Amino acid sequence: MRIVQISDTHLSRDKPHFVNNWVPLSAWIADQQPDLVIHTGDVTADGAGVEADLSFSAHLMDELRIRWRAVPGNHDVGEARDARQPVNAGRLRAWRRHFGPDRWVEDVAEGAPRWRLVGLDVMLVGSGEPEEDEQALWLEQVMAEAGERRIAWFLHRPLFLEDPGEGDTGYWSVKPQPRGALLALVRRHRVALVASGHLHKARDFAFEGTRYIWSPASSFLVGAPHRRCPVKSGAAPWSMSSTTQH
Repeated sequence: MRIVQISDTHLSRDKPHFVNNWVPLSAWIADQQPDLVIHTGDVTADGAGVEADLSFSAHLMDELRIRWRAVPGNHDVGEARDARQPVNAGRLRAWRRHFGPDRWVEDVAEGAPRWRLVGLDVMLVGSGEPEEDEQALWLEQVMAEAGERRIAWFLHRPLFLEDPGEGDTGYWSVKPQPRGALLALVRRHRVALVASGHLHKARDFAFEGTRYIWSPASSFLVGAPHRRCPVKSGAAPWSMSSTTQH
């Protein structure tokens, strides 16, 4: 199975700063002939505040004419406990109207080994919203039921930047306390892949047997590249079979 991961497109009809980037990106995706496109969040410029951004962006995803899934980012559903745009039930409902579930699981039947793909709404983590606990219980269940399948996670914000034991990195990664619980699941179930976005730069590395991919943004890049990483700006193509090499 060939998957293209894209991230941080920041699309909007009313704030079209990055819409022109979508045209070459969508053409490149078509050339890759993937079986599935996974968007790891910040699909929109301001879906958390303007529902029309969600509608517009979902329509562009549909125009790919390729099956796709997505998980929300902070620009799509807000931030945990943010004073201006907190993630909450209303913003999650708006996301689901246009993109479907904010968390999902999909089993890949063909090929060997078999895979379980898990999409997480990492924006709920630390929010105190009732759905945070619901997602945690759901995640425990889908991990326990994975059987012999290899597991891949897709989320917007990375679990960590340099080291799983690092302190609070602020805006950039999951906070230390919830990070610990998520990493315990990664280790217990030997998660093969954790794919994220948010940082607007590319990185592909392995830690404790898990491959971590940061998809670059198609909107704009931040800072110098972390290290040489042969992926196109805004997308990371890979096959499930290639991931087994890590």
